[in-house]
Parts: sequence; structure tokens; C-alpha cells
Amino acid sequence: MAGLEGFEQPRGHGRVDDAARWSPAVEDERALKAVELFGDPTEAEVPLPSRPESAAAARRLTHFVVLRQWGLSPKLAEDAVLLVSELVGNAVRHTGARVFGLRMRRRRGWIRVEVRDPSRGLPCLMPVHELDVSGRGLYLVDKLSDRWGVDLLPRGKTTWFEMRVGDR
Repeated sequence: MAGLEGFEQPRGHGRVDDAARWSPAVEDERALKAVELFGDPTEAEVPLPSRPESAAAARRLTHFVVLRQWGLSPKLAEDAVLLVSELVGNAVRHTGARVFGLRMRRRRGWIRVEVRDPSRGLPCLMPVHELDVSGRGLYLVDKLSDRWGVDLLPRGKTTWFEMRVGDR
């Protein structure tokens, strides 16, 4: 295929492997495995290794909690997953930490997602231009959350965002 030299091409006759298909059931199963492996971020802070792959675990945990445990809207789950991915990406890329923590809380009318890392370096909200290909993380957090901030700790910081929810 033109332009894909050096990339492995799918084998078979256009058939997609069932395990590779996305489905809510498969995602729920993966999320449950993440909860078993790392813990429930609504009960206590979940430690995750500071590697890019941990963003997927954090996204799965967030999606599962917001949609399945808390029963909130798919749109809210989608936005929360995007924002947690941005905070985790910042923690992995910019802090030099070996581990970061993920915590999720809910109170009447609000959800709060926290990412704790051992760096006291503050994240910086940068101006974003149309053609920028990186540096949009906190811009997205600022635009999609109702409020966000950073709490300095004796050893590190917690970067968090909150979103309003309609309680039943």
C-alpha cells in the first residue's frame, strides 16, 4: 500500500479479528481488569507506573467509574476520559516520577478527578494556536472542565479538575 512501506499489513482476507474489535462489553471487561490490577480510584488513590501505557489504564478506570459506577452520561464520561488522559500525559512527560496517583471523587452536583505526582513543578496553561500539534492539554482541561487547579503538597502536587453533573 502506498505510503505504508515498513508497516506491517493486516493478514487474512479483510477479516477483522474478533479480539481487536471495540465493543462496550470488551471495554467493560478491560476496565474491570484494570480495577482488579490497580484498585478502585473512588475508594483510594490508585498508584500507576509513570509510563505512557498507564494513560490507557487511567482512561479505562475513568470511563468505567463515570459511566458504569456513577451512571453518568456518555458525553460526561468522554470528556472526563479526555481530561484524565491529558493530566496523566503531563505527569508522565514532565515530572520524572516513577509513579503517579489517580483518585476520583463524587459529591452532590460534581465529580472531581485528581492526578498526584511527586514533582512540585507547576503545570502551565499556554496559549494555543490553530496549527499547534502539542501543548493543548491544559487548554482542553481549562475549556472542558468547570474548574481545575493544582494543590501543592509537602512532596509533590495534585492537579485536578471538576465537572458539574446533574444528580438524579
